[in-house]
Amino acid sequence: MINPILAIDGYKVSHREQYPEGTTKVYSNFTPRSDRHFHSPVAGGKLVFFGLQGFLQWFLVDLFNERFFASNEQDVAAEYKAVMDSYMGEGAVSVEHIRALHQLGYLPLHIKALDEGSKVPMKVPVLTITNTRNEFFWLVNYLETVLSAELWKTSTNATIAHHYRLICERWAAKTCNGITHLDFQCHDFSFRGMSGLQDTAQAGCGHLLSFKGTDNIPSVLYARDYYTPGESCFIAASVPATEHSVMCMGEQTGEIATFRRLICDLYPSGFVSIVSDTWDYWRVLTEYTRELKSAIMAREGRVVFRPDSGDPVAVLCGTAADDDVRADRTAEEKGSVEVLWDIFGGTVNEKGFKVLDPHVGLIYGDSITLERADEILRRLAAKGFASSNVVFGVGSFTYQYNTRDTFGFAMKATYGEVNGIGRMIYKAPKTDDGLKRSARGLLRVIRNEAGDYQLFDEQSWEQEQQGELKTRFLNGKLYNIEHLETLRQRLAAETSLHQPG
Repeated sequence: MINPILAIDGYKVSHREQYPEGTTKVYSNFTPRSDRHFHSPVAGGKLVFFGLQGFLQWFLVDLFNERFFASNEQDVAAEYKAVMDSYMGEGAVSVEHIRALHQLGYLPLHIKALDEGSKVPMKVPVLTITNTRNEFFWLVNYLETVLSAELWKTSTNATIAHHYRLICERWAAKTCNGITHLDFQCHDFSFRGMSGLQDTAQAGCGHLLSFKGTDNIPSVLYARDYYTPGESCFIAASVPATEHSVMCMGEQTGEIATFRRLICDLYPSGFVSIVSDTWDYWRVLTEYTRELKSAIMAREGRVVFRPDSGDPVAVLCGTAADDDVRADRTAEEKGSVEVLWDIFGGTVNEKGFKVLDPHVGLIYGDSITLERADEILRRLAAKGFASSNVVFGVGSFTYQYNTRDTFGFAMKATYGEVNGIGRMIYKAPKTDDGLKRSARGLLRVIRNEAGDYQLFDEQSWEQEQQGELKTRFLNGKLYNIEHLETLRQRLAAETSLHQPG
């Protein structure tokens, strides 16, 4: 595992000597600047802030303690010097400031941040960071790169998951009696498409603010280790499910026997999800289901059919027009939900929408996006079906096709002190369209009358200590640690507060 003092961009090593002589303070912030690259069918303009507490614990505390402070000073200095001599040229980078930090025994930093699970408008900083000892001014922006790399995606994915939740809530309000299905309507399938194990665990945890269904076990462990202090809670769950290798191993000629074994022998009760498109999905849905109907209806539980290829909107909702009620429509024209309704029936809820018999269900987990999820639920409503009839598998197509620019994240210094005198610093490039223009000086964030976060810059130190940015890390220790369930409730409460009445 990397020594955290080397988790930097190469140009960071020379900045310490480039600051003006007499520099004793650097004050920076991390801010989502724009959502112009984020597209969603529901109203946006805000980011769900998430991921700081986990990062602070595993990187700034655990990793620094294990791989830096607990290591022998000579070994730390020797490794740093060897890397820098090879990378920048022999003797080009001093090692004395690294020795001094090791001798101090902790990171002399003060990090303040907004509450995780809260919704933050663009251009409002989610955190500020400054040094607590004059000689370590260089450490603040030295950590910019790793802080950015570890935080942008957790918040981005938490925001995306929240928008899935908003879409599902909107259609539930229109077509369902209740909302008990919502916690499990979007299931995280993204693990295999993420950028490694740490990314999987950390970014996947963002899904868990809005949903409790996931196949991403590392994210469950991450939530347990960093977001359930002092007590356990229900984090997430899944169900027995097949993959194509299982279905293929049973051979095409024995496919219905495989279904029967799964339904009757292995899982005679409870949920079981069966991938159904290995060869002929529509045959499974129209022939096998009829042959297995009595066995399915005799179970205490639900058999969930999983189509996994094709156009998800067409497969679930059909290729025919929503108002097409011809008796001779094919299964493809009807779509999966209507086909299952024709075979198993169900009930009509208080709002007049059809709900499939609880013994059967559908999950689609291939190429689902926010737009497709919304279109599927819109079309189901147009056909007279409740939105609760389908579950979405949300994969890496959703959670990996993003960058730091999705919300324009950047960490910028806005204040410094040289020879004891404060300097309000900022950037405002003439060649820029306004995106990169930074705030100025010390910062304060408050809740305005509408309940939204609002930034005030050019503040005094007394003003800076007020507001919603709370101490989260100070001189090697975490403060104001919060529980996953608190974050979930906060996000739900903020969403409810800002929904139109």
